[in-house]
Amino acid sequence: MHEASTTAVIQRYLDALPGDPAAEPVIRDLLERAAGRLRLLCANLLYRSYPRLTRPPVNLEADDLLGGVVAGLLKALREVRPQTARQFFALACRHMRWQLNDLARRLDERPAAAALPESGVAAPPDSTGSCLTPDGHRVLETIDGLPEDEREVFDLVGIQGLTHPEAAAVVGVSEKTVQRRLNRARLLLAERLADLRPDQESGDSGQEAEDTPAS
Repeated sequence: MHEASTTAVIQRYLDALPGDPAAEPVIRDLLERAAGRLRLLCANLLYRSYPRLTRPPVNLEADDLLGGVVAGLLKALREVRPQTARQFFALACRHMRWQLNDLARRLDERPAAAALPESGVAAPPDSTGSCLTPDGHRVLETIDGLPEDEREVFDLVGIQGLTHPEAAAVVGVSEKTVQRRLNRARLLLAERLADLRPDQESGDSGQEAEDTPAS
């Protein structure tokens, strides 16, 4: 379904949501109609930002994440009433990040020496890390701390992988507005994470590489 058409359909369901327990059938219909775009968002976020979770021992797939997100939204929508499609998908994206961050944290906490190769010698640490380094967690927290408009657009374009027209359809603004907000988000992130960048004034490139935190 076309992005604009999907947004219009979702908006109609949101407008039809009653403010009492009778909303359950409408919520289920809403989630069913939104499933296609939710799956796309799940796949984009999983494979672009959390690829380690797609490999052993987690072996997470987009449909697995989608199932958890739908279950979380079903519960959340019993108490929260998004007024627009934009608010609905922002809520969905938060649930995606919560679930992925929780899985990443639990994977980080697994004992590193638990797995042994067939030779019986301990395998070297995964060069990619278990999933997210402390700096990686900090980056995600910094993204969450962006102003709402900038965070939403950066999430859709920078993390979810939507194109500018797709993000504009979800948010309900022009592509130029998407670009402006994305630029502001990148500037704010560059300022707040400046200490994670190599020292541009240092003449010792080897020392720069050694002192720069791994991401």
